[in-house]
Amino acid sequence: MSINSALLAGASGLIANSSALAAISDNISNVNTIGYKRANSVFTPLYDGGGNASSSRYTAAGVNSVARLAISEGGLLQPGTTSTDLAIAGRGFFVVRENPTANSNDPVAFTRSGRFLPDENGYLKNDAGMYLAGWPVASDGTVAANPSDLNNLETINLSSIGGAAEASTAMSFNANLYQRQAVSADEATYDPTITANNMASGNVTPDFQRSIPFYDSVGGVRTLTISMLKSSTTNEWHAEVHMSPASDVTTGAGLVDGQLLTGTVAFDENGRLDVANTTLPTSLDFLASSNVAALGANQFQWAASTGIDAQSITLDFGGANSAGGFTQYDSPSNLGSTNVNGSAFGNFASVDVDEDGFVFAKFTNGIVRKIYQIPVATFTNPDGLEAQSGGTFTVTPESGAYTLTRPGLGTAGKIASSTLESSNVDLATEFTSLITTQRAYSASSKIITTADEMLDEAIRMKR
Repeated sequence: MSINSALLAGASGLIANSSALAAISDNISNVNTIGYKRANSVFTPLYDGGGNASSSRYTAAGVNSVARLAISEGGLLQPGTTSTDLAIAGRGFFVVRENPTANSNDPVAFTRSGRFLPDENGYLKNDAGMYLAGWPVASDGTVAANPSDLNNLETINLSSIGGAAEASTAMSFNANLYQRQAVSADEATYDPTITANNMASGNVTPDFQRSIPFYDSVGGVRTLTISMLKSSTTNEWHAEVHMSPASDVTTGAGLVDGQLLTGTVAFDENGRLDVANTTLPTSLDFLASSNVAALGANQFQWAASTGIDAQSITLDFGGANSAGGFTQYDSPSNLGSTNVNGSAFGNFASVDVDEDGFVFAKFTNGIVRKIYQIPVATFTNPDGLEAQSGGTFTVTPESGAYTLTRPGLGTAGKIASSTLESSNVDLATEFTSLITTQRAYSASSKIITTADEMLDEAIRMKR
């Protein structure tokens, strides 16, 4: 009977609009939830054969509503309060796990909720208790990224970051040597290979000498001394580079008194460094203190008592066309400046995250190192993901398989640090939907009361 089908249609309208009200309620209550994806109620008619227009009678079938999440629709990005407040500017999801010490067999989930803070063990965890996974960065700066292999992922842990020191690898100098410097009487007998006649021993007084500190492999401060003696050859200086104290190193044949480098520094008529005629080497190669290899000419290693690793340092004395370096002008000799890289030991201070997803550890000594890279998971159909509690999503046949991608590569969005993604709920739209849903619910209830009155009228026809 058509009146009975109208009753059922009215009841389905009540049920469908109740479901729509529930979705709207969730949207409004989560308007300030980070990374929340709004639910849309999609209404579909339940036609059956009785609803065919060619039929002599129409049978109502009612309506059905299905809630679909607008997962692919991003929310506005807003400022965060810490460097580990993260958002994805574009497509993609963070990869998270429930267990910080999970292995590759434990399931992963995906989220846009990026307010991550260290837990009591230093693992980065968001508001829902999900732990952020990333690719560890090797000591050489490489990342073993694989689009589908979870074995390379680790939970990002900040407490595992210890202190750091950095060995010096480069030195540059800005110094002027006095062009009219008188030639010392010691120059006539000067011989760098003889203790009695070299500058490293102190038996020959240099015309110019400066000590330069640098850092070894464990952050210890070592000292190089550069000594210069005006040569009787025009525009030329004898040069020695030695370690202070000499006991810090063991040297090979041809080097005495802690000497590391010996040679000459030459200049042209314009006071600029003459690289072609300069014989002083520009590199230092220290062997590890544990190295047992025999040392040859111009070779040296750290003394066994130091217990430190091998180290190579490049010396930059400048050149004819360089802005700095060694010069020889008619002005008193002086060391203008030095630039030495490396640093002493420093404690872990904080982290930064760049748009490529690299997590940088910053230390109190100024060292900055890459320690992780945060991947972005992308899907062919993100709206097909299944929602879980805590603003996470899991893979379904409708979503397709995930691909782990470096941020900014292909369709993957970039990482925005100190930024959070707000919900994609628009309150004006939700309140409008609230009004229309309320009216639709009231109208469905009227269908039921009207059909009831019509049935009552039909029953009274018998009386």
